[in-house]
Amino acid sequence: MNNIRCNLGRVITAMVTPFKPDLSIDFDSLEKMVNHLISTGSDAILIAGTTGETPTLSHEEEEEIFAFVKKTVNGRVKLIMGAGSNSTETAVNSSLMAKNLGADAILSVVPYYNKPSQKGMYEHFSAVAKAVDLPVILYNIPGRTGVNMQPVTIAKLANEYKNIVAVKQSNSDLDLISDIKMLCPQDFVIYSGDDSLTIPMMSLGAYGVISVASHIAGSEIKEMINAFVEGENEEALKLHLKLYPLFRKLFMAPNPVPVKAALEYTGIIREYVRKPLVVLDEDEKKELFSVLDKYLNSTLKN
Repeated sequence: MNNIRCNLGRVITAMVTPFKPDLSIDFDSLEKMVNHLISTGSDAILIAGTTGETPTLSHEEEEEIFAFVKKTVNGRVKLIMGAGSNSTETAVNSSLMAKNLGADAILSVVPYYNKPSQKGMYEHFSAVAKAVDLPVILYNIPGRTGVNMQPVTIAKLANEYKNIVAVKQSNSDLDLISDIKMLCPQDFVIYSGDDSLTIPMMSLGAYGVISVASHIAGSEIKEMINAFVEGENEEALKLHLKLYPLFRKLFMAPNPVPVKAALEYTGIIREYVRKPLVVLDEDEKKELFSVLDKYLNSTLKN
């Protein structure tokens, strides 16, 4: 792929925000988390995405987290800032903040709750693209926003603004991937927004994944993607099927509740989440950890 617009890599982790028991930010665990992600194959880290619990983070906390992570990363991987909002003015201001903080790119979500038209989405993202010269990844997740950004809208934005470089597509309708590929410039990048759809989407031209499961299985997700890129389709499928039960269980409850439980279980961070999210109950944990144990045991055997 002639990937001249977007050089953020194939495995981007949408990173969780670790909290202390009092629900303040746990910077010691955050440092541990960042180093863990880098050592297990993340090409870039997304800060202040949905997985990072941005609905309950203040802008000041987002700035503090980004500055800390940037210092910890020290240039080892790219850093992307979640800078979306259902207010166009706020999205523009958050994008400017991301640029001032030194982000390599921003992720900007389709406005949620107010359910804009396709024209409204176009105007929203045009304002963001005009405001900053950073690479912009559009984020289409109708399950959370209530509206789907159509391929023609994505294509119009991609064709008019060179800094709109990619889309994170969290929509299980794979025909939309074909439509996006047909309508958008050749160098426009599609990322799967769902771990379980990474290989299916890549078979239709997607470039990689913005992942949650890479917190736990980053090395094998990287291996799976590399196998597919190198034409080793049977190996890629084998790894997909091995990871698939884990992919599914990590979304058994609202994200990032399950992945935080898995991270505590594996000793990386504590599972604390801010309300209105709540931690898994004991039966749910038993269900998740059963699948996680099978995955971890199979990985150890290899």
